[in-house]
Amino acid sequence: MKYFPIFIDVAQRVCLLVGGDEAAARKLRLLLKAGAKVRLVAKQVTPEIAEAIAGGSVGYAQRDFVPADLANVAYIVVSDDSQAEAVRAASARLGIPLNVVDRPDLSTAITPGIVDRNPVIVAIGSNGGAPVLVRRLRERIEAALPPGLGRLAAFAQRFRLAVAATRPPGDARRRFWEGFFDGPVAAQVLDGREDEACDEMLRLVNAAEQPAPAGLVSLVGVGPGDPDLLTLKALRAMQDADSVLYDALIGPEILDYVRRDAERICVGKRKGAHCKSQKEILELLRERAAAGRRVVRLKGGDPFLFGRGGEELVYLRQQGIAAEVVPGITAALGAAAAAEIPLTHRGLAQGCSLLTGHGKDGEPDLDPALLAGQGTLAIYMGLSVAKRLAERIVAAGRPAGTPVAVVERATWKDQRTLYGTLETLGDLVRREAVIGPALLIVGDVVSLGREAAPPRSLLQAAV
Repeated sequence: MKYFPIFIDVAQRVCLLVGGDEAAARKLRLLLKAGAKVRLVAKQVTPEIAEAIAGGSVGYAQRDFVPADLANVAYIVVSDDSQAEAVRAASARLGIPLNVVDRPDLSTAITPGIVDRNPVIVAIGSNGGAPVLVRRLRERIEAALPPGLGRLAAFAQRFRLAVAATRPPGDARRRFWEGFFDGPVAAQVLDGREDEACDEMLRLVNAAEQPAPAGLVSLVGVGPGDPDLLTLKALRAMQDADSVLYDALIGPEILDYVRRDAERICVGKRKGAHCKSQKEILELLRERAAAGRRVVRLKGGDPFLFGRGGEELVYLRQQGIAAEVVPGITAALGAAAAAEIPLTHRGLAQGCSLLTGHGKDGEPDLDPALLAGQGTLAIYMGLSVAKRLAERIVAAGRPAGTPVAVVERATWKDQRTLYGTLETLGDLVRREAVIGPALLIVGDVVSLGREAAPPRSLLQAAV
């Protein structure tokens, strides 16, 4: 993020506009709408600007820019490219925010695309690099937001002090407003029935405070890591959460989608490096839910597949805590798809087994018949025992030359897929210093992966 998004109060403050073309006219409209005192410098101006000057809305100097024009200026806009370098040099010495139209390389501030539902303002930026895309996004947001949204915000503002007087700060007050904006009163305002809405709002504000809501724990699967793979239900839970417990296996960008003021607790779990024990995690879930909070437990992949989601759900039920499970894209499916390895394929694999290389007390007791079968094996948590796992699979009956893929950080920006065989798996993991999270995929289907080079005979068998 190159530019920090911020709204500047320019009402009754001097803003300098250098240039008198159509681009300057567009900027002038925005500045005047924001209540700025505009000072304009240009040799020629459009009829629209000339009209504003004649009406006394704009101070005007018919000449080129001079550094003295920056006296008491809060913000600068330049549409005349021939003046841009001079303005930039002068403004840099004074630290005044500068926007040069269509020149982000010279700008220290950028005017975003704006969706105006005053007092609700939506600003859309692209670091100045894709104005057409910004315009397209603005059109979509304009269509999605109801015209009465500003009226709704103003209505809520009228009752802020009353709500503050009857609801303590924190969860109770926030939930009141969440219920208001999601409820029938807000709908009445948007429909233009403000008199009815006002009567109902007064009743809500003056009603006896409801007992503290019961807590809820949501066990949320966030998929293999790419936030685009989050489900809508997962996003809603993350946005509504009061407390979020997350571990080290979730994608690095997932937390950006959590409500900004939610409590965040890292319970990071990697092999040999646990921030919190499972007992501590269970206690954190119980404690916060018992206090009436909405708690989200974020888990990579799906919470019910090697994620201890079942253990946590059973515990919460025993404690009388309400809980829900929000499924996520299983890491094995996401990793295989990201590497373009089909887990099943006609002529190569009629089934797939999801296994773990790490049991409660060390290596799991894997069924030799399963290891020796013709189906694909997708193995979680197998990095540290990759060589031993490969030996066990070969000992069970699979050929040592069976293709293997190691999909590291699947769907993340730095994903990589390594290819080898059961015979070379241990050396591959060690040589490439695989850190994880990673999934091991074993079977002939691996040879169909995006970066693999399957032999002709295998391609023929796959058709």
